[in-house]
Amino acid sequence: MGLGSRIKRAWNAFNSQDKPQVRFDNIGPGNGVPYHKLQARAYHESSFANTIFNRIAIDSSMVDILDVKIDPTNQNQEPQTSGLQRCLAEEANIDQTGREFVHDLVYSMFDEGVVAVVPVETKGDPLISESYDIISMRIGKILQWYPRHVRVQLYNDQTGLYEELTLPKAMVAIIENPLYEVINAQNGTLARIVRKMAQMDQADDIASSGNLNLILQLPYVVKTDIKKKQAKERLEQLTEQLNSNNYGIGYVDGTEKITQLSRPVSNTLADEVKYLTEQFFNALGLTQNVFDGTASEVEMRAYYNRTIDPIVERVTAEFTRKFISKTARTQGRKLVAYRDPFKLVPVEQLATIADTFSRNAILSPNEIRKIVGYGPNNQPESDQLINRNIAAVNQDTASPSTSMGAPE
Repeated sequence: MGLGSRIKRAWNAFNSQDKPQVRFDNIGPGNGVPYHKLQARAYHESSFANTIFNRIAIDSSMVDILDVKIDPTNQNQEPQTSGLQRCLAEEANIDQTGREFVHDLVYSMFDEGVVAVVPVETKGDPLISESYDIISMRIGKILQWYPRHVRVQLYNDQTGLYEELTLPKAMVAIIENPLYEVINAQNGTLARIVRKMAQMDQADDIASSGNLNLILQLPYVVKTDIKKKQAKERLEQLTEQLNSNNYGIGYVDGTEKITQLSRPVSNTLADEVKYLTEQFFNALGLTQNVFDGTASEVEMRAYYNRTIDPIVERVTAEFTRKFISKTARTQGRKLVAYRDPFKLVPVEQLATIADTFSRNAILSPNEIRKIVGYGPNNQPESDQLINRNIAAVNQDTASPSTSMGAPE
């Protein structure tokens, strides 16, 4: 396709709002929140939440998302050179690479509860036909929900401003947090942790403010104005003693009594926060070892299976549904997530696994070399699926009655 044809067929979400056919007037009543969910809370000010969101977003962005065509006869996957694949692997828009885009998507999904992915520039008009290819896409915040449309706040890289667009749900990928009830619900575990931490910070501020929180019991009844005046003067004297002394020491009469009002509440709050944090981590499939890098293989697999895989699967399923046409899906096209299973294997076990996979003709030597970080070997045998512990002449024999002897 020539440059002129590409320009003529190009579509832009922001420019299309000026066209009469995309002015949606009769689209039903609007609501500021999804009909089936409460409004998502924002945790921009919580360093605890931001740390968790960022960790999960980083791990999710390291999973490869591929646009493939699956052969129904042998289930072979043929990679596709589509614009969607380019957005996810190379450049999603002028500001983000593919991995940065996925990182931003997952982080925003956790923070907002639900986000929209809008194809900003496409080849072909997605408002007219499903047959279009994506040039660039961005993540938007959903402001209004309609029966078949959404109003999205989206960054326009042409003006540098955030603009509001009303678009059909059929062309917008709506990604909802699979852990919504734990993270984004108003009474969810994360919301309780954030509130408890705020109380701990307030208690620390009070404890470090320099207030003694004392009651001075005088040896007489303070009811009349004269006695009240005497009590005030006595309090001022004691305050002056404490302030004027370098060590903050004062004295009282033997008939006076001092009572400490405040009680240490930080220990109780700390225990509550620790308990809630453990419950929160259990709900996410996380452990503290995942964050400090000391998690075992079993812990990491549980973390990926319970946390990362459901998130990536939610993204790939919605992208397949919205950005790949029905005709292409019936022909076998879909987005699949690929995570290298050998990343979690200790080095001392990798040699044994490589020998087992090669001996049973599961992986070729070049495929194993790629796993361990080496380039391919130019020898033809390096791409063959054969058992190298058996003589080659016996493996090439097609007759089932041929004996499989030991290598010479």
